[in-house]
Amino acid sequence: MNFFEHQAAARRGSFRLVVLFSLAVLCIVLAVDAVTLLVTGSVGATVAATVATVAVIGLGSLYRIASLRAGGAVVAAQMGGTWVPEDTRDPALRRLRNVVEEVAIASGVPVPRLFVMEQEPGINAFAAGYSPSDAAIAVTRGALDRLNRDELQGVIAHEFSHVLNGDMRLNIRLMGILFGIMMLTLIGQRILVYGRAGRSRDVSVVMLAALVALVVGGIGVFFGRLIKAGVSRQREYLADAAAVQFTRQTSGLAGALKKIGGLPAGSRLDDKADAEEISHMLFGQGRAAASWMATHPPLVARIRRLEPQFDARQLQALELRWQAQPPDGLAEDIALGLAPAPASPPGLPPTRQRMAVTPAQVSGQVGAPGEDDYQHAHELVEGLPDTLRELARARATAMPLLAALLLDADPALAARQRQALVAHCGEAMAVHAFELLRQRLQALHPAQRLPLAGLAFPALRQHPRPQLDAFLAAIEAMVHADGRVSVFEYCLSRLLQVQVREALDPSRHARFGRRKATGVRAEFATLLAVLAQAGHPGQPQQAQRAYLAGLQRVLPRDHLPYAPPDDGVRALDAVWEPLDALAPPAKQVLVEALVDAVSHDGRVGVAEAELLRTVCAVLHCPLPVMLEQR
Repeated sequence: MNFFEHQAAARRGSFRLVVLFSLAVLCIVLAVDAVTLLVTGSVGATVAATVATVAVIGLGSLYRIASLRAGGAVVAAQMGGTWVPEDTRDPALRRLRNVVEEVAIASGVPVPRLFVMEQEPGINAFAAGYSPSDAAIAVTRGALDRLNRDELQGVIAHEFSHVLNGDMRLNIRLMGILFGIMMLTLIGQRILVYGRAGRSRDVSVVMLAALVALVVGGIGVFFGRLIKAGVSRQREYLADAAAVQFTRQTSGLAGALKKIGGLPAGSRLDDKADAEEISHMLFGQGRAAASWMATHPPLVARIRRLEPQFDARQLQALELRWQAQPPDGLAEDIALGLAPAPASPPGLPPTRQRMAVTPAQVSGQVGAPGEDDYQHAHELVEGLPDTLRELARARATAMPLLAALLLDADPALAARQRQALVAHCGEAMAVHAFELLRQRLQALHPAQRLPLAGLAFPALRQHPRPQLDAFLAAIEAMVHADGRVSVFEYCLSRLLQVQVREALDPSRHARFGRRKATGVRAEFATLLAVLAQAGHPGQPQQAQRAYLAGLQRVLPRDHLPYAPPDDGVRALDAVWEPLDALAPPAKQVLVEALVDAVSHDGRVGVAEAELLRTVCAVLHCPLPVMLEQR
């Protein structure tokens, strides 16, 4: 199953979730009606009970959904997560951040916010959020302490599969919906706790009402667990497979699962309320449950999919060994030669190198990084000067660094961009941005610009909304300061706008596309024309052939003439929203058409590859750092 099939499955999952929720509500209402009719014998009272029950469930779901509107970081914090600073010096936290940054860059998505559940000794993790721009990943203290780097990488790769494939969005909506159908149980519990203080006659009535609420609410709990089990189990197998595909080795993920099975704490979360609510989001089973209601496949079954010859008795041997000496992840890193990570020479391609690509190969790489992408991401990060990495991770310097990436080489245009930056963000930021361009960024390899921007994104999100709004206005003004802005600079600025807006209002921008290609013909033609022209500068005939090749792939029955827009890249402002709303299968065809437009001869240069990656990222189709045929 590729990225687009995963997206389509997640969209179908949303529909199934609504159907299952409706059935659960119906069963709860029928149970309440039966009890009301039995006690009162009144049809009017039964109707009132129906209305009250639906209102309680609906308001409960709306309340929980509203409380989660701020996205992944809110979920992680509510579950007891402690934020991990970008500049942390703690060895375990630094290792976690390094692994996550490399995985994010290899995947082509922004670096997520990181949290640690300090009070949880079990080995577990989860990803939460509405989109990659809003994602947060939380790991338990047990995972940090007990897993070595390869095992931690396997767990993080598993969670990134949920980030890339739309599972997070479904999970966070599931939290809100299930809260509603469990409301009667919560009400019954509260009544039992606080209802004993009244008069004896009142207490008996209250206790009876509480018991009825608990019994009927048990139907909601039953359906809630059943829905979570049905939604979660198969996706865990898929996420395990994706993690192996990404890391190209099974030992890391299998080792993490074995430590869950061999250590007393396992993957259990000690906070039972948190474990219940987020059980469908976790890497491992967070609470005990009957096998048919478990949110995760059996542990041995997961390990055997990675190591077919695995014998369950091995877990008993590991348990006996670890009783005397529990595993220490950092110590294992040293023993295995995994820490500190050896410095690698930058594996950057020559700027004039041209890479062989095909449309099907590139669309197959969307949301599906491989081990070579991870290695290349590591090399890209290591190839960045230490000073640039520190600037990207620091809250005070992230904005001027990102602004500097968009400054044009033409002095006249750069002067206009400076005026725009001063007008919106002040003289100090403009001075800092130009200093960074002059001292640090002029020698930056084209393939390093997007990774550097990705590293800066977490620090950028720390700024308050008014400051971010002013910065985005400055970026917009810089891009439109002159018509000579390159397509890459335009798309990079657009990507920055998209990611920041989604991080500011995550639930507002969360959606699964449903439009068909035939409804966006003009937008297709505009985007293909701009990219064909950018991919074949000064070669109008080659550009026209590339445009027609892309159009033939996406709209084979249409005859839209090649007509590059007079306003150049500015014409793209009108295409992003309609194209981003395409259904997943149509997006796959769009990506393949874009490859045709950029590389009509089957090869792309470094600049064209980065342009293609940026355009795909704007359309929420993240491409890994390498586009070469594998």
